[in-house]
Amino acid sequence: MRSNLEFRLIELAQAASSDTATVLEDLQCSRDGLTSSGALDRLHRHGPNTVSSRSARAVDVLLRQLKSPLLILLVAAASTSVLVGERTDAAIIIAIMALSVGLGFVNEYRAERAVEALHSRIRHTAVTLRDGRATKVDVTDLVPGDVVRLDVGDVVPADLRLLEINALECDEAVLTGEATAAEKQVTPIAEGGSPLALATCAFMGTVVRNGTGWGVVVQTGGGTAFGRIAVRLGERQTETAFQVGLRDFSGLLVKVTAALTISIFVINTALQRPILESALFALAIAVGLTPQLLPAIVTISLSTGAHRLARKSVIVKRLVTIEDLGNIEVLFTDKTGTLTEGHITFSEALGTDGKHS
Repeated sequence: MRSNLEFRLIELAQAASSDTATVLEDLQCSRDGLTSSGALDRLHRHGPNTVSSRSARAVDVLLRQLKSPLLILLVAAASTSVLVGERTDAAIIIAIMALSVGLGFVNEYRAERAVEALHSRIRHTAVTLRDGRATKVDVTDLVPGDVVRLDVGDVVPADLRLLEINALECDEAVLTGEATAAEKQVTPIAEGGSPLALATCAFMGTVVRNGTGWGVVVQTGGGTAFGRIAVRLGERQTETAFQVGLRDFSGLLVKVTAALTISIFVINTALQRPILESALFALAIAVGLTPQLLPAIVTISLSTGAHRLARKSVIVKRLVTIEDLGNIEVLFTDKTGTLTEGHITFSEALGTDGKHS
């Protein structure tokens, strides 16, 4: 057998179309699993079996608050106030900016910490063959080559190539949205087709609904189908309609303020007023047109909504999402078996007139 140092990862689709002996050989393991030392070496090389780290970083949360276009407008207003000698006005504007940023930072950082605390409290173990015997191992310590047992009700801890099964069926609604459990097999499948239609594999995050089985870990963490989706979602946060509207409004304010300031300066200069006096007057008008309290009002309103939701055990990670959430009147979702139970229950009948029948 080749040394553990020659071990290499293989794609799940490749494992699905190969026989179990070939998969075990490629992963440099056997049906008896790995040794403890071999598993530790692979853990150091490939990292823990986690989708993403949920550490709350204060710097990231703070930078998110500073991206507001309204704050850029206020910075310009504060700088202008200093130039025209209105240091008191500049101090007030800076205080309002600090209040707005501070409120947003405190609320979102607290939410990040709460989510991190909840995540750290949720621990799962999997029955794994280590040193030839079944051992319960934390799922974050699983590595490619580990042989894992699946029982009814288990959440599949990684992407597995199935080795042995007994009437195994998995609920894959979290990936496909299908309410019907997928039947599994051991016989290799033909190459091609959907990357989620692999009957010889069990995917991370899916749930065993029937039967039992053993499978060898092929991919972990961000390399799994579930992990790749999670990574893509975390790469860039979609801009909400509220943020788009706020950015457009800020842009309009900048254009209107710039147009009025330049017009006033040009008119005063044409009337042969002193240039310095005309410039200071135009800048003072620009400061007066800037809505200094708007960022604070927006942040306080959103923070109030976040606290109300918190009393109902709802954690809001991004304050800007509250406005969009409040605009929802009817929510349609196609996640049968995850957000819903996956079966129809008769409640009552209504006639054509809308009354109980």
